[in-house]
Amino acid sequence: MKKLICSLLIALPLTTHASSTLRCDSGLISLQDSTSIVSSKCGEPISREFVGYREVQDEYGFYNEVAVEEWAYGPRNGMFQFLRFEGNRLIKIDSKRGR
Repeated sequence: MKKLICSLLIALPLTTHASSTLRCDSGLISLQDSTSIVSSKCGEPISREFVGYREVQDEYGFYNEVAVEEWAYGPRNGMFQFLRFEGNRLIKIDSKRGR
């Protein structure tokens, strides 16, 4: 699966478009949606990669370690969507056009 992602990234140009929402077949997803909401609205991604852990600070000033995952969807109308999750919450949506 890692080879597939690497192949996709090599074939894509360097330009990226970040967004706060993404339309899937079954609705709209937004930043801060959970992994279960995204998966129920968008289905299974073409790839799902565990990136590692990241330390984040909560609203009380405490630090917690959260898991980081990246999911890829597409191509849809020539675009690939890359979603980044931290602590099972969607924090970033990038779209890249394939060649």
